Amino acid sequence: MSAASPTWDPAQYLRHAGHRTRPFADLLARVPDPPAAAPRIADLGCGPGNVTLLLAGRWPTAHITGYDNSPQMLADAQAHTGPTDGGGRLDFAHADATDWVPDETYDLIVSNAALQWVPGHLDAFPAWLDALAPGGTLAFQMPHNIDAPLHALMRELAATPRWQARLAHVLRHADSVHLPGVYLDRLARLGCAADVWETTYFHVLTGQDPVLDWVKGTGLRPVLTALADDPEAHGAFLGDYRDLLRTAYPSAEYGTVLPFRRLFAVATKKPQG
Repeated sequence: MSAASPTWDPAQYLRHAGHRTRPFADLLARVPDPPAAAPRIADLGCGPGNVTLLLAGRWPTAHITGYDNSPQMLADAQAHTGPTDGGGRLDFAHADATDWVPDETYDLIVSNAALQWVPGHLDAFPAWLDALAPGGTLAFQMPHNIDAPLHALMRELAATPRWQARLAHVLRHADSVHLPGVYLDRLARLGCAADVWETTYFHVLTGQDPVLDWVKGTGLRPVLTALADDPEAHGAFLGDYRDLLRTAYPSAEYGTVLPFRRLFAVATKKPQG
Protein backbone atom coordinates (compact mmCIF):
# COMPACT_ATOMS: atom_id res chain seq x y z
CA MET A 1 0.00 0.00 0.00
CA SER A 2 2.67 2.47 -1.15
CA ALA A 3 0.28 5.37 -1.69
CA ALA A 4 -0.54 5.36 2.02
CA SER A 5 3.07 5.23 3.26
CA PRO A 6 4.97 8.26 1.98
CA THR A 7 7.77 9.96 3.87
CA TRP A 8 6.44 13.17 5.39
CA ASP A 9 8.14 16.53 5.85
CA PRO A 10 6.56 18.47 8.75
CA ALA A 11 8.25 21.73 7.79
CA GLN A 12 6.93 21.55 4.23
CA TYR A 13 3.46 20.60 5.46
CA LEU A 14 3.35 23.56 7.84
CA ARG A 15 4.34 26.09 5.18
CA HIS A 16 0.62 26.52 4.42
CA ALA A 17 -0.57 25.87 7.97
CA GLY A 18 -3.06 28.73 8.00
CA HIS A 19 -4.94 27.46 4.96
CA ARG A 20 -4.74 23.84 6.10
CA THR A 21 -5.94 24.57 9.63
CA ARG A 22 -9.06 26.49 8.63
CA PRO A 23 -11.08 23.38 7.57
CA PHE A 24 -10.35 21.73 10.90
CA ALA A 25 -11.61 24.80 12.73
CA ASP A 26 -14.73 24.69 10.56
CA LEU A 27 -15.20 21.02 11.46
CA LEU A 28 -14.81 21.65 15.19
CA ALA A 29 -17.43 24.38 15.02
CA ARG A 30 -20.01 21.67 14.27
CA VAL A 31 -18.80 19.11 16.82
CA PRO A 32 -20.96 18.97 19.96
CA ASP A 33 -19.35 19.05 23.37
CA PRO A 34 -18.72 15.55 24.72
CA PRO A 35 -20.93 14.56 27.66
CA ALA A 36 -17.95 13.86 29.94
CA ALA A 37 -16.53 16.67 32.06
CA ALA A 38 -12.99 15.49 31.28
CA PRO A 39 -13.39 13.90 27.85
CA ARG A 40 -11.10 11.33 26.29
CA ILE A 41 -10.23 12.35 22.71
CA ALA A 42 -8.31 10.64 19.89
CA ASP A 43 -6.83 12.66 17.02
CA LEU A 44 -6.27 10.12 14.26
CA GLY A 45 -3.60 11.22 11.80
CA CYS A 46 -2.44 14.09 13.98
CA GLY A 47 0.56 15.07 11.85
CA PRO A 48 2.88 17.55 13.61
CA GLY A 49 0.30 18.20 16.32
CA ASN A 50 -0.62 21.76 15.36
CA VAL A 51 -4.33 21.00 15.02
CA THR A 52 -4.27 18.76 18.10
CA LEU A 53 -3.58 21.95 20.01
CA LEU A 54 -6.92 23.30 18.77
CA LEU A 55 -8.64 20.36 20.44
CA ALA A 56 -6.96 21.28 23.72
CA GLY A 57 -8.09 24.86 23.28
CA ARG A 58 -11.71 23.78 22.75
CA TRP A 59 -11.73 21.16 25.54
CA PRO A 60 -9.04 22.17 28.05
CA THR A 61 -9.93 19.43 30.56
CA ALA A 62 -9.58 16.64 28.00
CA HIS A 63 -6.97 13.92 27.78
CA ILE A 64 -6.08 14.01 24.09
CA THR A 65 -3.90 11.50 22.27
CA GLY A 66 -2.69 12.23 18.77
CA TYR A 67 -1.97 9.16 16.63
CA ASP A 68 0.13 9.06 13.47
CA ASN A 69 2.20 6.53 11.53
CA SER A 70 4.90 9.02 10.45
CA PRO A 71 8.01 9.13 12.66
CA GLN A 72 8.81 12.55 11.21
CA MET A 73 5.41 13.97 12.11
CA LEU A 74 5.41 12.41 15.58
CA ALA A 75 8.86 13.81 16.32
CA ASP A 76 7.51 17.32 15.82
CA ALA A 77 4.25 16.57 17.67
CA GLN A 78 6.07 15.38 20.79
CA ALA A 79 7.06 18.97 21.50
CA HIS A 80 3.42 19.59 22.50
CA THR A 81 3.27 16.71 24.99
CA GLY A 82 2.32 17.56 28.56
CA PRO A 83 -0.41 18.99 30.76
CA THR A 84 -2.73 21.66 29.39
CA ASP A 85 -3.73 24.87 31.13
CA GLY A 86 -7.20 23.53 31.88
CA GLY A 87 -5.99 20.44 33.70
CA GLY A 88 -6.08 18.10 30.71
CA ARG A 89 -3.21 16.40 28.94
CA LEU A 90 -1.75 16.04 25.46
CA ASP A 91 0.23 13.01 24.36
CA PHE A 92 1.11 11.33 21.09
CA ALA A 93 1.60 7.73 19.97
CA HIS A 94 2.33 5.72 16.86
CA ALA A 95 -0.67 4.15 15.16
CA ASP A 96 -1.68 3.45 11.57
CA ALA A 97 -5.26 4.35 10.69
CA THR A 98 -5.38 1.45 8.23
CA ASP A 99 -5.54 -1.03 11.12
CA TRP A 100 -6.15 1.08 14.23
CA VAL A 101 -8.66 -0.49 16.58
CA PRO A 102 -9.29 1.53 19.75
CA ASP A 103 -8.40 -0.29 22.96
CA GLU A 104 -10.24 2.12 25.25
CA THR A 105 -13.40 4.24 25.26
CA TYR A 106 -13.34 7.72 23.71
CA ASP A 107 -15.77 10.60 23.86
CA LEU A 108 -14.53 12.01 20.55
CA ILE A 109 -12.56 10.51 17.69
CA VAL A 110 -11.50 13.13 15.18
CA SER A 111 -9.44 12.98 12.01
CA ASN A 112 -8.13 15.89 9.97
CA ALA A 113 -7.15 15.36 6.32
CA ALA A 114 -6.00 11.79 6.86
CA LEU A 115 -8.65 9.25 5.86
CA GLN A 116 -8.06 9.84 2.13
CA TRP A 117 -4.82 7.90 2.68
CA VAL A 118 -6.67 4.94 4.25
CA PRO A 119 -8.11 2.46 1.73
CA GLY A 120 -11.30 0.89 3.03
CA HIS A 121 -11.80 3.47 5.76
CA LEU A 122 -15.57 3.00 5.59
CA ASP A 123 -15.07 -0.48 7.00
CA ALA A 124 -13.25 0.95 10.02
CA PHE A 125 -16.25 2.99 11.17
CA PRO A 126 -18.04 0.20 13.12
CA ALA A 127 -15.04 -0.46 15.39
CA TRP A 128 -14.42 3.24 15.90
CA LEU A 129 -18.06 3.90 16.76
CA ASP A 130 -18.12 0.91 19.11
CA ALA A 131 -15.27 2.57 21.00
CA LEU A 132 -17.27 5.78 21.54
CA ALA A 133 -19.06 6.42 24.79
CA PRO A 134 -22.82 6.95 24.45
CA GLY A 135 -23.34 10.44 23.06
CA GLY A 136 -19.78 10.50 21.71
CA THR A 137 -18.82 11.73 18.26
CA LEU A 138 -16.78 10.68 15.26
CA ALA A 139 -15.78 13.72 13.20
CA PHE A 140 -13.52 14.02 10.18
CA GLN A 141 -12.67 16.16 7.19
CA MET A 142 -10.61 15.33 4.13
CA PRO A 143 -9.90 16.66 0.65
CA HIS A 144 -12.48 15.71 -1.94
CA ASN A 145 -10.72 17.09 -4.99
CA ILE A 146 -9.00 14.07 -6.51
CA ASP A 147 -10.47 15.10 -9.88
CA ALA A 148 -9.01 18.64 -9.69
CA PRO A 149 -6.08 19.57 -11.99
CA LEU A 150 -3.81 19.42 -8.96
CA HIS A 151 -4.20 15.63 -8.85
CA ALA A 152 -5.34 14.81 -12.37
CA LEU A 153 -2.20 16.31 -13.92
CA MET A 154 -0.02 14.47 -11.41
CA ARG A 155 -1.63 11.14 -12.31
CA GLU A 156 -1.47 11.83 -16.04
CA LEU A 157 2.22 12.70 -15.85
CA ALA A 158 2.96 9.65 -13.70
CA ALA A 159 1.24 7.44 -16.29
CA THR A 160 3.40 8.63 -19.22
CA PRO A 161 5.99 6.18 -20.62
CA ARG A 162 8.88 7.95 -18.87
CA TRP A 163 7.36 7.55 -15.40
CA GLN A 164 4.86 4.72 -15.56
CA ALA A 165 7.09 1.93 -14.30
CA ARG A 166 8.15 3.91 -11.23
CA LEU A 167 5.07 5.92 -10.39
CA ALA A 168 1.91 4.42 -11.87
CA HIS A 169 0.98 2.60 -8.67
CA VAL A 170 2.09 5.03 -5.96
CA LEU A 171 -0.63 7.68 -6.23
CA ARG A 172 -4.08 7.66 -4.71
CA HIS A 173 -6.94 6.60 -6.97
CA ALA A 174 -10.16 8.43 -7.71
CA ASP A 175 -12.09 6.28 -5.21
CA SER A 176 -9.90 7.21 -2.22
CA VAL A 177 -12.76 9.45 -1.04
CA HIS A 178 -16.42 8.58 -1.61
CA LEU A 179 -19.37 10.79 -2.40
CA PRO A 180 -20.89 12.62 0.58
CA GLY A 181 -24.07 10.54 0.43
CA VAL A 182 -22.05 7.37 0.92
CA TYR A 183 -20.73 8.63 4.25
CA LEU A 184 -24.13 9.87 5.36
CA ASP A 185 -25.75 6.54 4.56
CA ARG A 186 -23.02 4.45 6.22
CA LEU A 187 -22.94 6.49 9.42
CA ALA A 188 -26.73 6.74 9.69
CA ARG A 189 -27.09 2.96 9.21
CA LEU A 190 -24.60 2.51 12.03
CA GLY A 191 -27.00 4.32 14.33
CA CYS A 192 -25.55 7.83 14.34
CA ALA A 193 -27.06 11.24 13.90
CA ALA A 194 -24.94 12.21 10.89
CA ASP A 195 -24.17 15.63 9.45
CA VAL A 196 -22.23 15.55 6.16
CA TRP A 197 -21.35 18.50 3.93
CA GLU A 198 -18.82 19.86 1.46
CA THR A 199 -17.08 23.22 1.18
CA THR A 200 -14.88 24.58 -1.59
CA TYR A 201 -12.18 26.93 -0.36
CA PHE A 202 -10.55 29.40 -2.71
CA HIS A 203 -7.08 29.69 -1.26
CA VAL A 204 -5.05 32.67 -2.47
CA LEU A 205 -1.43 31.51 -2.45
CA THR A 206 1.63 33.67 -2.90
CA GLY A 207 5.26 33.11 -3.77
CA GLN A 208 7.03 31.25 -6.56
CA ASP A 209 5.02 28.28 -7.86
CA PRO A 210 2.82 28.22 -4.77
CA VAL A 211 0.54 25.39 -5.93
CA LEU A 212 3.57 23.14 -6.38
CA ASP A 213 4.79 24.22 -2.97
CA TRP A 214 1.39 23.34 -1.50
CA VAL A 215 1.21 19.86 -3.00
CA LYS A 216 4.80 19.06 -2.01
CA GLY A 217 3.47 18.92 1.55
CA THR A 218 0.63 16.48 0.85
CA GLY A 219 -0.51 14.83 -2.38
CA LEU A 220 2.91 14.76 -4.03
CA ARG A 221 4.58 12.99 -1.09
CA PRO A 222 4.28 9.48 -2.65
CA VAL A 223 6.10 10.69 -5.78
CA LEU A 224 8.77 12.49 -3.80
CA THR A 225 9.28 9.36 -1.71
CA ALA A 226 9.49 7.07 -4.75
CA LEU A 227 12.08 9.31 -6.44
CA ALA A 228 14.05 10.28 -3.34
CA ASP A 229 17.04 8.13 -4.30
CA ASP A 230 17.29 9.60 -7.81
CA PRO A 231 17.92 13.38 -7.73
CA GLU A 232 17.89 13.69 -11.52
CA ALA A 233 14.50 12.00 -11.88
CA HIS A 234 13.20 13.91 -8.87
CA GLY A 235 14.08 17.22 -10.49
CA ALA A 236 12.78 16.22 -13.91
CA PHE A 237 9.37 15.19 -12.62
CA LEU A 238 9.02 18.33 -10.52
CA GLY A 239 9.97 20.49 -13.50
CA ASP A 240 7.39 18.91 -15.79
CA TYR A 241 4.69 18.98 -13.14
CA ARG A 242 5.49 22.59 -12.25
CA ASP A 243 4.97 23.64 -15.86
CA LEU A 244 1.60 21.91 -16.00
CA LEU A 245 0.50 23.57 -12.76
CA ARG A 246 1.53 27.01 -14.01
CA THR A 247 -0.89 26.62 -16.90
CA ALA A 248 -3.71 25.11 -14.82
CA TYR A 249 -3.40 27.66 -12.02
CA PRO A 250 -2.32 30.97 -13.56
CA SER A 251 -1.03 33.67 -11.26
CA ALA A 252 -2.55 37.12 -10.86
CA GLU A 253 -1.10 40.27 -9.36
CA TYR A 254 -2.67 39.37 -6.00
CA GLY A 255 -1.56 35.71 -6.00
CA THR A 256 -2.56 32.30 -7.32
CA VAL A 257 -6.02 30.91 -6.62
CA LEU A 258 -6.24 27.26 -5.62
CA PRO A 259 -9.86 26.01 -5.45
CA PHE A 260 -9.94 23.17 -2.94
CA ARG A 261 -13.04 21.10 -2.13
CA ARG A 262 -13.28 19.29 1.21
CA LEU A 263 -15.73 16.81 2.69
CA PHE A 264 -16.85 16.98 6.33
CA ALA A 265 -18.72 14.55 8.55
CA VAL A 266 -19.89 14.72 12.16
CA ALA A 267 -21.54 11.53 13.45
CA THR A 268 -22.87 11.46 17.01
CA LYS A 269 -23.64 8.18 18.71
CA LYS A 270 -27.05 7.95 20.32
CA PRO A 271 -27.06 8.34 24.12
CA GLN A 272 -28.11 5.41 26.23
CA GLY A 273 -31.74 5.27 27.19
